[in-house]
Amino acid sequence: MAQTLRDILDAAARGVFPPADGGTTVVAQHSHRDAGVLSFTAHSVVFTDEDPAWVRRTLAEADCDALAATMNARFLDAFVTRTGRRTDTIDVMAVGAPLPGGPQLALEEIGDPGHPRVLSSRRRRDEVRVWAAEGGVLVLGRGIAGRLEVAVEVDEDVRHRGLGRALALAARHLGGGEPVWAQISPGNARSMRAFQAAGYAPVGAEALLIAR
Repeated sequence: MAQTLRDILDAAARGVFPPADGGTTVVAQHSHRDAGVLSFTAHSVVFTDEDPAWVRRTLAEADCDALAATMNARFLDAFVTRTGRRTDTIDVMAVGAPLPGGPQLALEEIGDPGHPRVLSSRRRRDEVRVWAAEGGVLVLGRGIAGRLEVAVEVDEDVRHRGLGRALALAARHLGGGEPVWAQISPGNARSMRAFQAAGYAPVGAEALLIAR
């Protein structure tokens, strides 16, 4: 039975990864909005509605280390040009297992906020829900292949007090029994530390191509 992008992500959330064989799996997009690349240990997944033969030919033409070819700038530039999409950073892909019960952090769900983090999430996710804590915001929504994704924002004047970790941990309680995924810029060490302290495990890297 052919795997879908969601199959691959659900397996990764359980700690079951594609074979570390230096290969590339090409699967169809889950939706028009999202195309891109997921990079696991010695295996990549390209999700696109483009011809898989084009993907493999372009990877070969990139003429770089096979283990990193899908994240090479030459391939990503060709992918962006081919699809007419845009990309931002290559992010760390981390996942946190669901936790029972409600969060211990005091949160208030809000309906239609104008916070920049929320507006950004609604461009990339469906079914977005937002909670506010004193000094921070927690956003959950359906992103790549319908997986549940979290984003948090902490006000500058309350940083270094553990609020980012508390918000990330709260998301694991609010996921309704599903794993919660986080996309973290590798250079954002503060965010990386917060999510790791909240029990999120890095599982790979991703480059998301967004429709213009």
